[in-house]
Amino acid sequence: MTVVASGPDGPGGQRLGGLSGQGLGGPGAGRADEGGLRGQARVAGASGGVGVSCRGLVYIYRLEGYDVVALAGVDLDISEGESVALLGPSGSGKSTLLSVVAGLLKPAAGRLIVGQHDVAKAGPAELQQMRATTVGVVLQGTGRNLLPYLSAEQNVRFAQRGAPSDRRRTLPGPRDVLSLVGLTSRGRMRMRPQQLAPGERQRLALAVALANRPGLLLADEPTSQLDTRARDEVIAALEAVRRAGTTVVVVTHDPDVSAQMGRTVTIRDGRVGAEGRRGEDFAVVGRDGSVHLPLEVLEAFPPGTLVQIWLEPDGTARLVPASNFPQAGAVVPEGVVAQPGVGALPPAIYGQPQAGGYVQPPEYGQSTEYAGGYTGGHEDLWEVR
Repeated sequence: MTVVASGPDGPGGQRLGGLSGQGLGGPGAGRADEGGLRGQARVAGASGGVGVSCRGLVYIYRLEGYDVVALAGVDLDISEGESVALLGPSGSGKSTLLSVVAGLLKPAAGRLIVGQHDVAKAGPAELQQMRATTVGVVLQGTGRNLLPYLSAEQNVRFAQRGAPSDRRRTLPGPRDVLSLVGLTSRGRMRMRPQQLAPGERQRLALAVALANRPGLLLADEPTSQLDTRARDEVIAALEAVRRAGTTVVVVTHDPDVSAQMGRTVTIRDGRVGAEGRRGEDFAVVGRDGSVHLPLEVLEAFPPGTLVQIWLEPDGTARLVPASNFPQAGAVVPEGVVAQPGVGALPPAIYGQPQAGGYVQPPEYGQSTEYAGGYTGGHEDLWEVR
């Protein structure tokens, strides 16, 4: 089997196919949007979005006496105000990447810049300040983000106590923050977390993360264990946050959530394996030249398959497995136009073959008709008779 991949079609990727995503609506989504429109201008203020840049990011942890590489050289850029969904199977490293970007885990190697902070070099005090001003974090499970004995409004106000005093005076009121995520009812604002519906609790966790007007929101599985209506409410809240100018990065397994993000990044084996933009999926070429093959291509080229990669004049690349090449002494058919990767032929021979001599392949992409001949045991030569 031969696979043809087109040349670069967007930053850092090669076009391999497309997946479409549809928008979400629903009653819950409408309510969150309505509340967000009233509060988002005040909450966004002048802080704006915060960008993220990772280069060769590595994280290693110990498990039963062994070193496990959770992140194996992540290269990733997220622009200010962008919305990104981190995808991947369980154990791929996406939640670890989110925790490293949040400064909750320290990378073993590589460079990580979040806004003006060099996270890889920052000490505990700087990282704490970053989370109090620049980065809002929503951990998986609402119970890890909320104080159960405080009301919704008090939870937001308590979170704002972590901001520096000079910044605290410019922060939006708790009710404005709650309105941004669609919690507009005064009665609901006075309730404790356990009195709220699951979708409301998750939106309250988002509000707590947004209390200090961060430029970057990191959310780990914000819609897990929610029904469809509650999930749509959270999705609408995330969209309101993005419209307010905040950069949004979420870890999710939910395709409906990822479809609402402007971009998807798939983490595989601790590295960026693919990206999705404008409804299409792209493979990502790593700095070392590595490419994660999509599953359907991997089925045709199992691990360990020997392939040659040929670059064609139109910019496409062709993967040709070793099984496509004839063995030494195999008879080459007569009257065939030799073309790279077609049938069982190696690259086209140069010029007009002469009987009894060896000829070399031409510049890639050329072809020529020839009389019958056979390979003479040389990897890059044909013997012609």
